[in-house]
Amino acid sequence: MNRAAKQERGNVMRAAGKSKGEGFLSGVYFLLITFCLFCGCSVVEYFQPEGPPSYEQIYAAYDSTSLNMSNAADVLSSINLPEYELLSQSKRVVASAGQKKKGYKSWFNMVAFDENDSTAKRKYLLVVDEKPKILFVSPMENLSFDCEMVIESEVLDKPYADERTRRIAVLKGVLENFRSDIAEVSQENKTLDNSGMMVNQALGTVLVKLDSSPALASRLHEPAGLLFDHVSFGKGKIQMVVTYDIVAVKIRLGSLVPEFEEPDVIDKDK
Repeated sequence: MNRAAKQERGNVMRAAGKSKGEGFLSGVYFLLITFCLFCGCSVVEYFQPEGPPSYEQIYAAYDSTSLNMSNAADVLSSINLPEYELLSQSKRVVASAGQKKKGYKSWFNMVAFDENDSTAKRKYLLVVDEKPKILFVSPMENLSFDCEMVIESEVLDKPYADERTRRIAVLKGVLENFRSDIAEVSQENKTLDNSGMMVNQALGTVLVKLDSSPALASRLHEPAGLLFDHVSFGKGKIQMVVTYDIVAVKIRLGSLVPEFEEPDVIDKDK
């Protein structure tokens, strides 16, 4: 086939592709208009981004906090977005939580400090999207929770029967620290209080599963994580990695489970 013929075929294929793409978009627009007529324009609004702050802004404070290095002044300068979040703090914990205007998405950043040198010892980030399933659209509800913390030496150095038992003990320590930290700042912050219950439920569900099947603890450090059932979001996955005296926990629930092993991508438009 000569060059001119190849170019012509390419033009035809591109035109066909464009035609198919336009046809698909026309179908989508038709469905949206139909939904709007029969169900109200709120259905169309369902597909629109909820507006600021972006995920990039929400993640910034968590990413910029370094355990054993960042101090209270460092964290306070980055953790709060005054236009969108409510700041709560105690003597050793600071947290900032918010909810987007439509009420589907909520989040919080929280950091706990060492009482002696005021450096960050634990940091947490939760982002929840409770957008419900409608008509033919797959459920979008999801929860993303990340935390890093310095584990107490008495937990790490204690003799255990095996590595699986040690991992379960470390995860229990993570839950105990989280409960203690959020209890100090959630009394007057409804978003923090509700979000804290979600994290408690997720970690508690995993620990119940591990108590009944301790052998599953060997999967916690794997890239694919440990799969578990969740009462509100259907499915969930958790990964826990211990590096020296720092433990990192990653939990994804609902529609985020299939993407668990992929690097987190921040959508700046949401």
